[in-house]
Amino acid sequence: MHYGNVLVVEDDTKIRVLLKRILSLEGYTAYEAADLKAAAQVVKSEEIDVIVCDVKLPDGNGIEFTKRIKVTTSNIEIIMLTAFGNIPDSVQAMRNGAFDYVTKGDDNEKLIPLVHNAMDKARLQRRVRQLEEQAMRDFNFESIIGKSPIIIETISTAKKVALTDATVLLLGETGTGKELFSRAIHGASPRAVYPFIALNCSAFTKSLLESELFGHKSGAFTGAVKDKKGLLEIANGGTLFLDEIGELHFDLQAKLLRVLETGEFFKVGDTKATKINVRIIAATNRDIENDVKTGVFRTDLFYRLNTFTIDLPPLRNRRQDIPVLAEYFLHIFSLKTNQMIEGMSKSFLEHLKNARVEGKYPRAEKCDREIGYHGKRSSINYRKSAL
Repeated sequence: MHYGNVLVVEDDTKIRVLLKRILSLEGYTAYEAADLKAAAQVVKSEEIDVIVCDVKLPDGNGIEFTKRIKVTTSNIEIIMLTAFGNIPDSVQAMRNGAFDYVTKGDDNEKLIPLVHNAMDKARLQRRVRQLEEQAMRDFNFESIIGKSPIIIETISTAKKVALTDATVLLLGETGTGKELFSRAIHGASPRAVYPFIALNCSAFTKSLLESELFGHKSGAFTGAVKDKKGLLEIANGGTLFLDEIGELHFDLQAKLLRVLETGEFFKVGDTKATKINVRIIAATNRDIENDVKTGVFRTDLFYRLNTFTIDLPPLRNRRQDIPVLAEYFLHIFSLKTNQMIEGMSKSFLEHLKNARVEGKYPRAEKCDREIGYHGKRSSINYRKSAL
């Protein structure tokens, strides 16, 4: 079983070979280098997790090497090997970012646990980096598929407001990508390093939504056995996306208005205000202006949310994006089903582009024939979306 990659940097051949052998028996893939130049080449060519490095080497010392490695590749952990009497050097190396140090001549049982712990930390850091990279891919405008003039103009508008701290109201039918745009706005804003929290206002009863949004104090109601942070507090510094804002209960609208006006709120059962700094992005598929006229939605809250409004176009208004979206989803589904799908014919794509809103869609059996694929025959089901 492979437990990770370890590089041994040691100019003493006997010690280097011995350490490499011990690490290999522990299940690690072990590499070796006799000096810092060779070590740098290994780090460049292999995905090293942990380095076991001597302090004194022919072409330099491990202390400076540690500093360089931690600057360029922060997820690599370094354990220093030091001779007795050179412990201060190893302490300095730790200040430069080394994981720990071990004195030469000590029982190897001291080294192996250190390597295990350093490997755990390196893997955790690598996983965090992967998640951060994934988040950056998810929270950017590149994730919005489309080349039509109307969607390009909408993206351009969203990019401009992203740089500000203005409250944003996204209007559009179900399926037009309101949460996708809210994530992209957050990712392009100065708040990108802070949390993005999404909440569907239609998914909870009034009492549950109040607790979810504002939090509560212990004993505020039956079942409130301990204090709970609300999503507003959790999103502090970042962005709170309130989907289906038109479904927000009228009483809670007043509490949300206070947040927008003062930057503070009261948890359920609390007498002390909680201060926060959160950007609000709201979205709805309702005719919210009509809701204001009929008294269903507060006028003052509407104008607070309506600082900057973006209308998201339905797919029927940007039909030239349908082929691009179809290719994208075909790629995603082919990966999920592990089928090598060649692509879609022009005839099939024309069927999609010309589909009528009233519900007259191309027959599935005809579309089956239009798709080239390898493997078992599959059927295609159609349903109304944002067409």
